[in-house]
Amino acid sequence: MSEPLVWLPFDVSELGEAPAGLRYERVDPTREVPDSVGDVRFYVPPYQLGSGIVEVMERMSSLEVVQLLTAGVDAVRGRVPDGVTLCNGRGIHDTSTAELALTLTLASLRGVPDFVRAQERREWAAGWRPSLADKRVLLVGHGAIGRAIEARLLPFECEVVRVARAAREEPEGHVHGFEELPDLVPDVDVVVLVVPLTEETRGLVDADLLARMKDGALLVNVARGAVVDTDALLAELASGRLRAASDVFEDEPVPSDSPLWETPGLLMTPHVGGASSAMWPRAHRLVREQLQRFAAGEELANVMSGEY
Repeated sequence: MSEPLVWLPFDVSELGEAPAGLRYERVDPTREVPDSVGDVRFYVPPYQLGSGIVEVMERMSSLEVVQLLTAGVDAVRGRVPDGVTLCNGRGIHDTSTAELALTLTLASLRGVPDFVRAQERREWAAGWRPSLADKRVLLVGHGAIGRAIEARLLPFECEVVRVARAAREEPEGHVHGFEELPDLVPDVDVVVLVVPLTEETRGLVDADLLARMKDGALLVNVARGAVVDTDALLAELASGRLRAASDVFEDEPVPSDSPLWETPGLLMTPHVGGASSAMWPRAHRLVREQLQRFAAGEELANVMSGEY
């Protein structure tokens, strides 16, 4: 019996000591689909889940495991073949996304975009800006990335209020449930979103919740664009009552005629939360560990669906 075939989006040498007992091919199925597609048992799609990825999986008649390099699985959830185990990239993007969340928060509060524009105009635009210190930050989502964000926020002398799908106690302290959000947002200065996109979180930050945020509050979104009601946010930003910084949007890339480009008080980044030098060493480590488990017949980590 031949060794199980693994398709990787990078050279197997990047794994360091690749687990034995497996056969490896580097494949970009958006460019070419080799004849071995029917033999693939463990598939690691490219980080950018472009068009055709799902269709390729449907041709993998021997497929057992799909290991994503993304933390979110909304792009493929419900489209992975029955009986195939779907694993997400939990742990790959904690560091990188947490860094960006903190960067967006600090840049927005301290007015860095305004300073950049002033520099381009050769203007000396001195002035007072709000600090992160002494602020209350509502962290909506307290998984691995949420905890990484909290660990970076606390040294800045701010208070962190934690929220997740269900209330619970964790080593860091009490975590509130989603149902408490309407009562929590009026008393915080910054709201950071880091929840996965599910039917429960789609539109979670709607017009009502935005209206409950205090004047001058900042919304930071490193979750998914659809977690926020874009039209409602645009209305609040246009009025000048709220500010926002977002790495994610409902339509990506953001269309050139979108009002988002010219909306005051909005700092935009092009979905680069995980796109840093911190990503690949963690991605290679996770894939190697998952392949070790797979080769040994052990239970996989980060299982999101399917059977194993």
